[in-house]
Amino acid sequence: MKIKTTIAALALITLPALASAMCADKTHQAMSCAEGTVWDAGSQACVAQINS
Repeated sequence: MKIKTTIAALALITLPALASAMCADKTHQAMSCAEGTVWDAGSQACVAQINS
């Protein structure tokens, strides 16, 4: 019984830390911009698309 309690406690401590680590990288989030605009990572905003 003591082993099961210890395993359950370790799981409750470890799983939130792992979930937090998985969300630490914010570079893979999708951004939707209006038609005719594109996402500019430098300004962190949608800017007009320039067609050349």
